[in-house]
Amino acid sequence: MMNALEMWSNLGSVMAGLMFAWAMFKQYFPPQLRAHIEAYAQKAVGYVYPYIHIKFPEFAGERLERCEAYAAIQNYLSATATARAKRLKAESVKDSQSLVLGMDENEEVVDEFEGVKLRWSSRLVVSQNSTFSFYNSSKDTRFYSLTFHRSHRALITGSYIKQVLEKGKAVAADNRQRKLYTNNLSSNWHYYKSTKWSHVAFEHPATFDTLAMEPSKKREIMNDLLKFRRGKEYYKRIGKAWKRGYLLYGPPGTGKSTMIAAMANFLNYDVYDLELTTVKDNTELRKLLIETSEKSIIVIEDIDCSLDLTGQRKTKKQEKDDDEEKEDPVKKMAKDREDSKDSKVTLSGLLNFIDGLWSACGGERIIVFTTNFVDKLDPALIRRGRMDKHIEMSYCCFESFKVLARNYLGVESHPLFTTVRRLLEETKMAPADVAENLMPKSDDEDEEACLKGLIGELEKAKEDARKKSEEEEEEKKAAAAAAAEAEATAATRAMAEKEGQQKLSEGCAKEVKENGFR
Repeated sequence: MMNALEMWSNLGSVMAGLMFAWAMFKQYFPPQLRAHIEAYAQKAVGYVYPYIHIKFPEFAGERLERCEAYAAIQNYLSATATARAKRLKAESVKDSQSLVLGMDENEEVVDEFEGVKLRWSSRLVVSQNSTFSFYNSSKDTRFYSLTFHRSHRALITGSYIKQVLEKGKAVAADNRQRKLYTNNLSSNWHYYKSTKWSHVAFEHPATFDTLAMEPSKKREIMNDLLKFRRGKEYYKRIGKAWKRGYLLYGPPGTGKSTMIAAMANFLNYDVYDLELTTVKDNTELRKLLIETSEKSIIVIEDIDCSLDLTGQRKTKKQEKDDDEEKEDPVKKMAKDREDSKDSKVTLSGLLNFIDGLWSACGGERIIVFTTNFVDKLDPALIRRGRMDKHIEMSYCCFESFKVLARNYLGVESHPLFTTVRRLLEETKMAPADVAENLMPKSDDEDEEACLKGLIGELEKAKEDARKKSEEEEEEKKAAAAAAAEAEATAATRAMAEKEGQQKLSEGCAKEVKENGFR
């Protein structure tokens, strides 16, 4: 017992002596000399100490931006190593759908990679400086420390850390809240904390399961999207930017916007809804592209209505107006003021946005155009390589109707389905109109009443289409009759003129014969 007490007493004396020596060292030695001594001491310890420490600070530079590596490590540890930690902390991370569990300060966990054990620790260094910081009210520093044996340096620095960062980013992508962006006016770009894009949470519920479309067509689109998402190495090998263009075309109400929402939910991508009419020129368009993130869908809806992208030549009237403006300075100033409000985005600028050098700034982007009138678009805008996949969003077929019936009524089959199928084959109705008729008008309206209401609307649409066809046929017949009558009148008039000219020629010849020339 006395030996143990003496041992602890001696140990305490040694520790007290070392602490006293350290305090004297810090107080009386000049900072420069102290730094030299500490450097030599660390070097000496390095010869016998076999472990390597790597520090990952929370903030980079002047504490202006959170370090990406720190955030990735935090996500990695929250998904893997925290199951072994005894003390955890829960944080609400920006853009995350749920709380993130992480190690508490000064906690350690052991990880393993290819049979090598290493240790992660979360550190907090409390600052003794109480000065005010504009960017962050606290000067405390947090960092993760990775410790491993120096014999495994190449393995850890070459492979393990890369894997940690990749897995951390993947966890962040899975947990993040998807966003729906819209572009801001360029006049507001330079205000404090202003951005080129504003966003809200993307919460559209549409999926491919609820999308009214033929199953084979849906599978084809889903397979194409999956191939794109997994194609990073493939695109790199063939020398193309990692992007893909989709053209959605068809009549109004056929589900083009719903298709975009289903694509975003399927891929877990953000959506950038680009309003071209608010973009001043091609330069602003490029700046907006640079500000978009990876794993995103850039959408231009109703591309045929956004801008006049095909009118590249001036008409004679425009040339005449330009000549008048040159002669009238007042008119020219008014015209310049009016033009300054309009977008100067050109077809060439949009083509470069989609498929030019700037399109390779970033990867894993999908560009989607929608239009009701595909024939109005310039062929250069929708050629393969720019709009790689053209998807026709057509009128409701029976397969689409079954999806809508399951969504709105919760029924897979019904005796009235046969009638609905026949009518859908005989008339055209957009999925949006079918869905509206399937929606119960009151709480006591059952599925049979809704189906009967749809059948009534389909029969009415069929009758309207028949009447319209008959009217168009009558108009065609009337136009043909009018054209035939006009042609006959023109022929009669031409014959009468020919006869008149002949009679005049005969009269002149008779007069010459009788009287001779004078």
